[in-house]
Amino acid sequence: MRKLAPVLLALALAATACGSEAAPQEGGRTLTVFAAASLTESFGTLGKRFEAQNSGVTVKFSFEGSSALVQKLTQGAKADVFASADQANMDKAAKGEVLDGQPSVFATNRLAIAVGKGNPLGIKGLADLAQDGLTVVVCAPQVPCGSAAKKVQQSSGVTLKPASEEQDVKSVLAKVQSGDADAGLVYVTDATSAAAKVDKVDFPEAAGAINDYPIAVVKDAPQARLAGLFRDFVLGAEGKNELAKAGFGAP
Repeated sequence: MRKLAPVLLALALAATACGSEAAPQEGGRTLTVFAAASLTESFGTLGKRFEAQNSGVTVKFSFEGSSALVQKLTQGAKADVFASADQANMDKAAKGEVLDGQPSVFATNRLAIAVGKGNPLGIKGLADLAQDGLTVVVCAPQVPCGSAAKKVQQSSGVTLKPASEEQDVKSVLAKVQSGDADAGLVYVTDATSAAAKVDKVDFPEAAGAINDYPIAVVKDAPQARLAGLFRDFVLGAEGKNELAKAGFGAP
């Protein structure tokens, strides 16, 4: 019996090892998501829920202007998921061959005017932003919110003379919040998320520049399986509900 003990122990250890290999865990993995700056609040919440539903998984976000994120991806930056604030930048990512599969649109967004609390200058619409002496900020043209701002100016005939063109929508919002700008063209969702610090002025011309928000798994994603799960999570009922709460439109 004593001679059999080491043999039985070895067999037990081997069986345990085989059992561990048969049931791999997601724990200890980091999912890297490149997402448009306007998704900061909603994706931040969805990321925490995704982590709660996938034990041991950490979601790491990089929130910037979509054009900057595409540039990073095409230059070799590693990420698992890319969510853009417009189709044009997602098309650039596809052309750069950095996507795995077809993107899916998960939300829409439109512009609004962010002004100081109480709207001290009484701004009522887009045309008011062309007044002399008004400090207005917008996004740069290559950024989705800047492209939308350009479209509404062209369609409305209103020409703005911005004091600055920012690289993402959060930078525009920050200048209004700090008082460095009297008004800024941001997304409805950004003005809504900052309701304690700014007021939102809707304007009808914004309907002519609705942005689609597509999401895709990145080619050669380090965590390809998790990337697919997160994409499906955003596209699913829980993702739709959170995005709708933030003010995003349905695709």
